[in-house]
Amino acid sequence: MGAADRNGQPGAAGRAPAADRPEKVRNVVLVGHTGAGKTTLVEALALTTGAVNRAGRVEDGGSVSDHDEIEQRQQRSVQLSLVPVEWDGIKVNVLDTPGYADFVGELRAGLRAADAALFVVSAAQDGEGVGGATRMVWEECAAVGMPRAVVVTHLESARAGFEETAAQVARELGGDDPDAVLPLYLPVHGEAGPDGHAPVTGLAGLLTRRVYDYSSGERAEQEPPEDLLPLLAESRDRLIEGIIAESEDETLMDRYLGGEDIDVGTLIADLERAVARGTFHPVLAAAPAAEGARQGLGTVELLELVTGGFPTPLERAVPPVAALDGGRATLACDPEGPLAAEVVKTSSDPYVGRLSLVRVFSGTLRPDDTVHVSGHGMAGRGHEDHDVDERVGALTSPFGKHLRPVPSAAAGDLVCVAKLARAETGDTLSAKDRPLLMEPWQMPDPLLPVAIEAHSKADEDKLSQGLSRLVAEDPTMRLEHNRATGQVVLWCLGEAHADVALERLRGRYGVQVDAVPYRVPLRETFGRPAAARGRHVKQSGGHGQFAICEIEVEPLPAGSGIEFVDKVVGGAVPRQFVTSVEKGVRAQAARGVAMGFPVVDIRVTLADGKAHSVDSSDAAFQTAGALALREAAAECRIDLLEPVSEVGVLVPDAYVGPVMGDLSARRGRVLGTEPAGPGRTLVRADVPEIEIGRYAVDLRSLSHGTGRFSRHYARHEPMPAALAAKLREQEGTSVPAG
Repeated sequence: MGAADRNGQPGAAGRAPAADRPEKVRNVVLVGHTGAGKTTLVEALALTTGAVNRAGRVEDGGSVSDHDEIEQRQQRSVQLSLVPVEWDGIKVNVLDTPGYADFVGELRAGLRAADAALFVVSAAQDGEGVGGATRMVWEECAAVGMPRAVVVTHLESARAGFEETAAQVARELGGDDPDAVLPLYLPVHGEAGPDGHAPVTGLAGLLTRRVYDYSSGERAEQEPPEDLLPLLAESRDRLIEGIIAESEDETLMDRYLGGEDIDVGTLIADLERAVARGTFHPVLAAAPAAEGARQGLGTVELLELVTGGFPTPLERAVPPVAALDGGRATLACDPEGPLAAEVVKTSSDPYVGRLSLVRVFSGTLRPDDTVHVSGHGMAGRGHEDHDVDERVGALTSPFGKHLRPVPSAAAGDLVCVAKLARAETGDTLSAKDRPLLMEPWQMPDPLLPVAIEAHSKADEDKLSQGLSRLVAEDPTMRLEHNRATGQVVLWCLGEAHADVALERLRGRYGVQVDAVPYRVPLRETFGRPAAARGRHVKQSGGHGQFAICEIEVEPLPAGSGIEFVDKVVGGAVPRQFVTSVEKGVRAQAARGVAMGFPVVDIRVTLADGKAHSVDSSDAAFQTAGALALREAAAECRIDLLEPVSEVGVLVPDAYVGPVMGDLSARRGRVLGTEPAGPGRTLVRADVPEIEIGRYAVDLRSLSHGTGRFSRHYARHEPMPAALAAKLREQEGTSVPAG
């Protein structure tokens, strides 16, 4: 690699790793909870491969991955980052993902772009280890057969326990086959310091029976000490049995049990094949490089596994693809095949403009090509369906915030494309004469509403454009213009997701916005029949205004809307003014009669009235109709109706009781439960929307990040009298959702 500057970024002589053939590429995504050490591991890999000459630190804001200003300030990843490195002639595209649940959309984009996953687990006792969210992602990867390995980090911590963590990993992630999740190496400890802590100085290879010492700052191979041999032998036997159990050579187990010493090369080859198939999941260890060191502990071993054991893009199936003119298109990872690429991330650069991170699945992408950009199926989240031809701008390989030009991107590789004006995350790029559409990956529904308002008139003018750009970048965000409440609502995955979105609006797009209480769309209805007269009579010279109407109002069943019935006899209200009365009644119903919420589920009957041959008019009778409805409301009990949602909560069995109790406390009616796979239960309930405004946040806390829920509007129901009275006492009509 070329020279790098003091901050660990590539200098002017730096070059992007090149890969013109799929077999020379490995696409790897890092998965793990916040604080597990993913970004620090990326720094260690970059240092070991020579991509940087000094590893940055998250705490200092100097890491390659966390180059965004928000990430540096919060000291955590909030977006997907690509760091390509090169090892043994192989280009390794390392995809660093956020660990916080609010940014799971970035994780899913990384999973889509990758062919294998590295699960990063902290060995520190105060870390989460294998959390519930990590198990869920592991299960998702298993369902699609994605190869996985585990990296245990934070070995430098005084309270780190590799053996305990490896045992937990096998227990939690191995499921019915814990022997398919086993360590390849054991840590070697140096002399204990004054505090009794013995630092990890190297790794002992179980298959090679060699020690790889990192105490000098670089990897050095040694013979294992005598006292380590018994422990190596025990762990080695279990590892060999685990590898042989996954071997395609059915005679290998018999030979091993018969006492034959299986060749190390044979074992390594079988290990790599099992890893690539996704049937064996090795556990490794890694630690950041010490100051002045050239290699981080365990990084060489990790790179050897990635380049030797993880699959090439040729070994992974291309996602389902459809031709826009109908039918399915069968594609393979072939640089000479038809172009099929997908935008896995969209971002904005103040100097370059819109940048699209693209995974090329088939064909070869080149600068100045004209491609077809197709996006469908996201209209519900603010992404209009679109099919346009666009010219590809410059192609670059990102390295943190630096962009390094590349001449092309072949099938299997990842590249940044500049100036695709219409391309959004999830869109398909294909040849303009053969347009294709890739099946989109699954994204979580944003269920936390955040109502926003422009801070000033100048901001109001820029708000629409800023919001459209924000939503184009993030398909886990949904933009809603709520007609019932008049609010602009951003639906997010959580509070941190919302905070980052608002900060980007202010910092990146220069739009100052204020978050305001989210209002649920309440409605009003009549509690009992009522009758009233609407009298609008004015005489001020010239033509006056004269209209009198008498109406009867009666409540209807839920969902009936507003019915208007004409029972006038004898022409007391001329035919042309009956529709005027109806317009006035409906307009007043839309404005509300008690607290400003729309009136629904009533029948209004026009029983009688009076008109004047000169002074009566359409406007006068509209006013009289509105007055009549207000007068009827003044003589009657008006009930508030609140929206109720059908809620489905998917949680591990251990949380079913707490979830049902919590739903009941939210005035929910639990409708039942049903099994939803091994160890998981779906709880169904009807819950008032006022009570679940923050449920996305509360459920995460209640279920330790393992719960998911869905919500769908069901109907409006009468609000309890005590709660309605409390709302009437409040000033204004804002009803915040809890």
